[in-house]
Amino acid sequence: MENRNGLCVDIRVSSALETEPNAARELLKRQGRKRLKPTSLGADKGYHSKAFVAFLRSKGIRPHIAQIDGRNTPGLDARTTRHPSYWVSQRKRKRVEEIFGWMKSWGGLRRTRFRGIARVQLHAHFVGTAYNLLRLSRLRPAPG
Repeated sequence: MENRNGLCVDIRVSSALETEPNAARELLKRQGRKRLKPTSLGADKGYHSKAFVAFLRSKGIRPHIAQIDGRNTPGLDARTTRHPSYWVSQRKRKRVEEIFGWMKSWGGLRRTRFRGIARVQLHAHFVGTAYNLLRLSRLRPAPG
């Protein structure tokens, strides 16, 4: 998701057995092939792992990941969380859930009609495009 306007930048459908950080790695690699380089990545507590934080740091991406109380993770400490940009990312993180909610309720992704990851991925891309078109129409200034 793009933070400024809440647009869906990329979406990936994967097996339920794949962990969220592994799916995020694949999305970041796909963005790299498009020559896009994010400067920070906001995520929830499901991404708070030593390996994922180290991966982000090695790519030069600031991890704006929600911390789990009592867990020490190298690279995700007060030096990261003290900046105002970290708190902005944490507030904007809810917009991702809005996108998923819209895709499930209006886009038909609550219970997909297709079999196979490739077909569901294609359906998710169509629904993400529809969401972006709707979002863009609401971002446009009103005429007059």
